[in-house]
Amino acid sequence: MNKASELDFKSIAITDHGVMFGAINFYRAARAKDIKPIVGCEVYVAPGHRTERKSGARGKDAYYHLVLLAKNEVGYQNLVRLVTLAQTEGYYYKPRIDKEILEAHKEGLICLSGCLASEIPRLIMAEEFDKAKEQIDWFKQTFGREH
Repeated sequence: MNKASELDFKSIAITDHGVMFGAINFYRAARAKDIKPIVGCEVYVAPGHRTERKSGARGKDAYYHLVLLAKNEVGYQNLVRLVTLAQTEGYYYKPRIDKEILEAHKEGLICLSGCLASEIPRLIMAEEFDKAKEQIDWFKQTFGREH
């Protein structure tokens, strides 16, 4: 946070993988330096239902990555709910959510397509362009174009 302050950052984000263990300390440290904290999480999304227990080698196909950022207090509460449900209901190799609970707890969240381990990039790399477009459309309809 000291370096971010030295560089005159106006805001900074945290996106722990599958958990939010660093969120409170991060938030306090950012506020202490007059930097706007953005709390997020890189969640793991099950390709089917979060309780399904099937995958390829070493669980590689058991989840996709997805970055979620809390836009406001409602978004933060929804992010906490999703991460909790991932641990209590969806754990299989990683704490996973699914699109059912993602849609139910979408309010106040900003969704980013994520890294190469995310669903849309994986579909594009597999040259499954129609499926990638379907998923892009699902995310736009679910979160709204602006989120």
